[in-house]
Amino acid sequence: MKALKIISGGQTGVDRAALDVALRHGIKCCGWCPAGRLDEFGNIPDRYPVQELEQGNREGRSLDRPGGLETAAPWEKPDIFAKRTLQNVKDSDGTVIIYQLKLRGGTEQTVRFCLELKRPHELIDASKISAEDAAKLIGDFVDKNKINILNVAGPRQSEWREGHDYASRALSAFLKL
Repeated sequence: MKALKIISGGQTGVDRAALDVALRHGIKCCGWCPAGRLDEFGNIPDRYPVQELEQGNREGRSLDRPGGLETAAPWEKPDIFAKRTLQNVKDSDGTVIIYQLKLRGGTEQTVRFCLELKRPHELIDASKISAEDAAKLIGDFVDKNKINILNVAGPRQSEWREGHDYASRALSAFLKL
């Protein structure tokens, strides 16, 4: 396989699986994350090489919320996650979107950004395809579109508990092709 870099936003679930697999296999990885390295449970651990996007004022505080972003619930700060998602789509050659049954939230937004920017993307519905077959789809997508920088996106852990495991198995099998 040619040199490949994997990027993601570092959120729990599918994003985090992409970074875990890349780190485990010695694949270059990075991506954009919200200011404060926010994820749904707090902060993205430092071992993940993601870069913060600036948001609000220089301290990372929301200009319209006295307590700042750190006191806002995740559903109160959709802009910071959407900006991260958009930047990762822009910085990649193509995006693999791994989900189960239905696109929604940030996962659905990723598809919209891919369509708006006319970027190649591959939808993988885990309810219809095994992780091993998903690996082949990813490989075919990467080859067909000459992907050097692959963005991997999908639901966070609270939206799909098995997402990390499925994405890990699919991406690991893809890297072994």
